[in-house]
Amino acid sequence: MGFMKYTVLLLATLLLSIFGYAQSDENPAVWSHEVVEIEDGYELIFKADIYQDWFIYSLYTAEGGSMPSEFEFVGAGTDYELLGPTEEGKTYKKYTEVFDVEETFFKEKALFKQKIRLLNTDIKQVEVILYYQICKEVCVLKEEVFTISLNGGEVVVEDRTLDERSLAMTNALKLDLKQKSKLEEGSLHQKSASTNFWMLFGLGFLGGFIALLTPCVFPLIPLTVSFFTKHSGNRSKGIKSALLYGFFIVLIYFLLSLPFHLFDSVDSQILNTIATNVWLNVFFFAIFVFFAFSFFGYYELTLPSSWANKLDSASNKVGGGLGIFFMALTLAIVSFSCTGPILGGLLGSTTLAQGSVATNLTIGMTGFGLALALPFALFALFPTWLNSLPKSGGWMTTVKVVLGFLELAMAFKFLSNADLVGNWGIFKREIFLGIWIVIFLLLALYLFGIFRFPHDGQKQKPSLGRKATGVFSMAFAIYLVLGLTNITHLKTLSGFPPPDFYSISEKQSDCPLGLDCYKVFEEGVAAAREMNKPILLDFTGWGCVNCRRMEENVWSDPKIYPMLRDDYVLISLYVDDRKELPESQQFDFQYESGRIKTIKTIGQKWGTFQTINFNSASQPYYVLLSPELEVLNTAVQYVDTDTYEEWLKFGLNQYQLSMN
Repeated sequence: MGFMKYTVLLLATLLLSIFGYAQSDENPAVWSHEVVEIEDGYELIFKADIYQDWFIYSLYTAEGGSMPSEFEFVGAGTDYELLGPTEEGKTYKKYTEVFDVEETFFKEKALFKQKIRLLNTDIKQVEVILYYQICKEVCVLKEEVFTISLNGGEVVVEDRTLDERSLAMTNALKLDLKQKSKLEEGSLHQKSASTNFWMLFGLGFLGGFIALLTPCVFPLIPLTVSFFTKHSGNRSKGIKSALLYGFFIVLIYFLLSLPFHLFDSVDSQILNTIATNVWLNVFFFAIFVFFAFSFFGYYELTLPSSWANKLDSASNKVGGGLGIFFMALTLAIVSFSCTGPILGGLLGSTTLAQGSVATNLTIGMTGFGLALALPFALFALFPTWLNSLPKSGGWMTTVKVVLGFLELAMAFKFLSNADLVGNWGIFKREIFLGIWIVIFLLLALYLFGIFRFPHDGQKQKPSLGRKATGVFSMAFAIYLVLGLTNITHLKTLSGFPPPDFYSISEKQSDCPLGLDCYKVFEEGVAAAREMNKPILLDFTGWGCVNCRRMEENVWSDPKIYPMLRDDYVLISLYVDDRKELPESQQFDFQYESGRIKTIKTIGQKWGTFQTINFNSASQPYYVLLSPELEVLNTAVQYVDTDTYEEWLKFGLNQYQLSMN
């Protein structure tokens, strides 16, 4: 039996190894094809298994967004004709703020079908080339060539050779890079997925902490802790009961997120439609305004009181651990008027983050529950700390009003999404920022006591904490004004206001952030030699989402932007540029496999240039070079601001050393 178990384990390991080799982050799409004879011709079928978290754009994704897939049917129109458009299998949609469009893509599986009718009955095979973009943290432009036998016979590969002109133009693309080994030193730094995890957990924890300070929860802390420590027979048992109570609070909020995973199992994009559907965004705008005015004191949100009464009765009857669970559930229900809008905000925030909405929500809800549970456990362990708690009072009403203004600000984020998706052109970046400026100015005026809401108590002189929060709100409004007037870039709000290009004013420069850049490598190198500056070589794409994110979030940073503007010569090569090269610049390129490809467009030229010299096909992809083509640092891709700053400074230092 031991031998058999060992054999099965070995076979399983080998199979996993083979599968892992066939499909991985290095090879994220595995293609296959088949041909089916139909009444008046043939149907060509193309399939791909897509590795987890990667996705491929549809042929029909929205114009102005990421680069769509594209088929080239070699010989179409002469040897055969296409019968109707190419059909696709199941696709998904998601709104992309960077490009202001709803994009269509495949995940896990891709399927294309094309019917053809032969015009030349002598042909036995057809060649089809698929150009596509596959993305995760970075996007990779790929090309898949299908040589398809129509009669099931052996495929005949035509033997082609490069002419002298093509050989010369291919050789001209090859750079004599010095210190090329530096490109591979260390791994390419990628933004860690754990960053998103901790951000969402922290957001949930912050929401739970704020909920603690509301009138629905705060007064219950000393009452509940006293109940456990004084009515459990002995202190040890009371502490155990309080810890169990805290655990059940965390568990309840964790369990509340699980139904969203059922949606995810049917379609993991179903919750992301919040960010892509105009009317759902309008609905969430209305809901958040409704939440905001409940915090302002115009009405109160409550679940049926009978629910809480029944659960409270059940906890008294059952007792023990199950009774404590019902007590925790009772807390969740009676505190809903304060926690409900906060949880709604948490749901809205998770739809704006990357990754699975259900997973994001589980992370956030767990953090929320932990923040609510901690005081009950800590004060049970250290009951003397209860004496240091502030007394309940008007400050809790102030907390609710502050939350109301934050809910109102979030509401306009959803309305902005609806405007972007619907192309209304109403809430341009300046309008959105103007509304937020008014909201935070009103919050500051409220905190300074200039006006009041219905549920405010007797007018009193604002406390020091209230004044400090008012000053912070006023400062934030001023920060927004500086962003509105382009005095500063609103990096801390990246992803919330509409993108820079969605503006009332027209943008003149087609270089990122208005920087000077070169789109032809040779021209950029000549400028670098003339100015005696190092080169930042930027392999990018018009339809590259993460390229735009790097430019908007990292390049715009006050520590980064001056270096790009003053210390480097920027060469941006767009590998998805479909503009055709002049005929005199078109040529054939031969891969190591022997396959020959005709370079017809600007994007094909720079994509080939990247492959030849840097053994990479992904974007964004950044390289630092001296004007004499010495590699100054390892190549990087999608990284955080601190890593990018350090990388640029190291390259500058290496260049200065080489000059001495």
